[in-house]
Amino acid sequence: MQPYSLPLLYLPLIARTKSMALRFLGFVLCAGLITLAAAPASAQHQHPMYWDVHDPDRPQPQVIDPGPAPNGPIPAPDDATVLFDGTDLQAWEHADTSAALWTVTDGAVEVQPGTGNLRTKRSFGDVQLHLEFATPPEDEDIAQGKGNSGVFLMGKYEVQILDSYQNQTYPDGQCAAIYSQYPPLVNASRPPGEWQTYDIVFRRPHFDEDGGVVTPARMTVFHNGVLVQDNVELTGPTAYMERPDYQPHAAQLPLQLQDHGNRVRYRNIWVRELE
Repeated sequence: MQPYSLPLLYLPLIARTKSMALRFLGFVLCAGLITLAAAPASAQHQHPMYWDVHDPDRPQPQVIDPGPAPNGPIPAPDDATVLFDGTDLQAWEHADTSAALWTVTDGAVEVQPGTGNLRTKRSFGDVQLHLEFATPPEDEDIAQGKGNSGVFLMGKYEVQILDSYQNQTYPDGQCAAIYSQYPPLVNASRPPGEWQTYDIVFRRPHFDEDGGVVTPARMTVFHNGVLVQDNVELTGPTAYMERPDYQPHAAQLPLQLQDHGNRVRYRNIWVRELE
């Protein structure tokens, strides 16, 4: 046998093996690309521009038990500005500056359907906001009709309030969603009638002299002590069935609570202004 004759005999096999290896490598790469392309559909928390507004096919957040409701209002720190302490609505008004018409009873304020949103008389920019809310236990409606309200930072950027306990709706409109943009990371809702908490860190958008966005608004949200929005970047103001672009606005604007026709209750609302 001549030198190297054995390897020459195996050249066709080697060639076939290399061809199979290349095909296998190609398959792996293609599978990887397919996996990457499919990943957003299975991720819990995606950039909103990937999805249509209120897309019903967007993945539903995992449901978790956040633990028992607090025994009473959570005390505000001594550097906080208390906006509602359960006694009166002196810090609030309606959009036309008329006196607040929502009802205060037993240390809570209840939405009076048809009276309109409430807003703070003071304006705020970057804040840490704490509020407690309870959706009505007797509400037999479903989806967006059940326990619907919301808190609007600067009157423009809404964190949704909804009865999302065993009540399915489009993910970017459920409780603790940044409305029309980001579903919560998890559904940490308590049953209707039980007190729930929001702790929100809001960073306002900044604009240049020509009205362009220098830095967009950002939000971190804890729902019942559970992280549900992790320093997410807002695409603009929140709105029903659309995602409007940013429009330049003042550095400080009032907070708002929404009258959506449901008798949601609030208590213990305070803010800390951030540098």
